[in-house]
Amino acid sequence: MTSTAHDYDLIVLGGGSGGLAAAFRAAQHGKKVAMLEPGELGGTCVNVGCVPKKAMWLAADLAGRIGLARAMGFDVPLRPALSWKELVVHRQGYIENIHVSYRKRLDETGVVRVPRRGRLVDAHTVECSDGVRLSGEHILLATGAHPQRPDIPGAELGLVSDDFFNLCDAPAQVAIVGGGYIAVELAGLLQALGSRVTLLVRGGRLLDRFDGELAAQLADNLCHQGVRIQFDYRLRELQRDDDGQHVRVLGHDGPLDSVFDTVFFAIGRRGNSTDIGLEQVGVAVGDRGEVIVDEWQDTSVPSIHAVGDIGGKVGLTPVAIAAARHLMDRLFGGKPDAKMDYENVPSVVFSHPPLGMVGLGEEEARARYGEVRTYHSNFRPMLQALADGTQRSMFKLVCVGAEERVVGVHLLGEAADEILQGFAVAVKMGATKAHFDDTVAIHPTSSEEIVLMRG
Repeated sequence: MTSTAHDYDLIVLGGGSGGLAAAFRAAQHGKKVAMLEPGELGGTCVNVGCVPKKAMWLAADLAGRIGLARAMGFDVPLRPALSWKELVVHRQGYIENIHVSYRKRLDETGVVRVPRRGRLVDAHTVECSDGVRLSGEHILLATGAHPQRPDIPGAELGLVSDDFFNLCDAPAQVAIVGGGYIAVELAGLLQALGSRVTLLVRGGRLLDRFDGELAAQLADNLCHQGVRIQFDYRLRELQRDDDGQHVRVLGHDGPLDSVFDTVFFAIGRRGNSTDIGLEQVGVAVGDRGEVIVDEWQDTSVPSIHAVGDIGGKVGLTPVAIAAARHLMDRLFGGKPDAKMDYENVPSVVFSHPPLGMVGLGEEEARARYGEVRTYHSNFRPMLQALADGTQRSMFKLVCVGAEERVVGVHLLGEAADEILQGFAVAVKMGATKAHFDDTVAIHPTSSEEIVLMRG
């Protein structure tokens, strides 16, 4: 039953993955729920993130396989044409099916969808953008995050990752500013689909959160695919070129040798916490616009909670969903100890090939445990070897203690995204290197390398 003091048991701000998961789970517990979302359901992941990105990645993967097929003897053109517009039609059709599924489920569960933006008035009240006020026993912030632009002259001449999905063709010359997972993914996609890509990386390596050895191998693979990478590049400004059509990129050490059709910024994301009343009600906010939450997803105001990208923890869709469900089980499902476990969360970068990890990297493991032992396998997967390709795979295990408990699995290679899920279960269960060694290999596969590594 709904508290007589409030209109709803739960008001959710945001209809992305975390917000939807919370709304559905609270409704499952018999609670009255309102969800405020002025845009398309599904948030970043469904509309300008994971889902459309994976659709484009699959197309880019097919492009690479067509090249391998030709090397293997298939009679295919050297440069088969891609209808980008037709690809987008398939992509958007898939996304619309997801929207339909969400709308149907909202109707079935009785969640009230309010197509308005919401703003906090007090610890239990939200004002919709049309002036209507709603009250709730609990309020969940699930408003997500947005890509950032640098504070430099000419920043308006660059695009952000959201804009990638508005492209109608592959730009001929592209610069991508950044070295994180979004930058790496965009670089691989665009290079495979016809662009000439340059990665401008502020630091000395790619993917700071991933294992350094695998990141170095990925950089080498990208270079073999034609991506140009400039490390230690400090961007100063963007300028419109003399022809009015292209963009010139200038660094602190001078301009590049060429101009670009398109420049993308992939320098991080910031929480959507502006102008939603956080200051008025006393919700604490961090330096990156993230709402500060504790291990229970509670903010500094007891009745207000946050999950997903705005919560500033692990910015992954499955994490937002899991955190939201645990929170609803704690608030409404009679499970007072339910909370998200942020240890050993698997993560994949959809590069070419994909790079995935679960657990600790070697440096993290040494900092936590001191003595560690690592195992490696660096190889060309069978299809690459048959087609005389240059792409290499690299797998790595990080183990600790006398029993050599596996605390990190790191995979760079074809199907790493699919392989990793099962090994994530093993790491979560505390598997040791002996367990891996005692597992019979599936031959011939890339995944067998994980259970065949020897010191």
